[in-house]
Amino acid sequence: MVLQSLKSHIFDDVSKYATRWLHELPHVIWHLQTQKSQATGYTPFFLEYGSEVVLSTDVAFGTSRIQYYEEGEAEKSRQVDIDSLEEHLVAILIQHPRHEQQIRHYHDTNVQERSFNVGNLMLRWIQSTKDMHKLSAPGRVPSSSKKLIQPGTYRLQ
Repeated sequence: MVLQSLKSHIFDDVSKYATRWLHELPHVIWHLQTQKSQATGYTPFFLEYGSEVVLSTDVAFGTSRIQYYEEGEAEKSRQVDIDSLEEHLVAILIQHPRHEQQIRHYHDTNVQERSFNVGNLMLRWIQSTKDMHKLSAPGRVPSSSKKLIQPGTYRLQ
């Protein structure tokens, strides 16, 4: 996921920007740490530290959260966050199986079963990455089914 983000934002010309990914890596990781997870509904930062992060853009643009900040109120709010952390963890334990069920339902409704006969042509993913660049796209090669091992599983030539 990190590598995919870096690839799409940086590598226009690999030789020209060969080390630029090192400068962008902290930004990509920070973005991933502060983005809400669809599975839990919380950011990884919140799961680690028990409170939401204050983004640099919040400080730069003076959001209401920053404008109305008071030290004493912030300490009370932090204590409430610590006390309610267990409730959030219980909510996560409920949300995660629900998310898995939604994924399973999506898969079951959108993935169609296919059956092949011995000798049918199909595309096989190249499993070996030897002599390939780490950012190059995986390829597919034509292949044919040689033997039916069990329903849905075939030995390829």
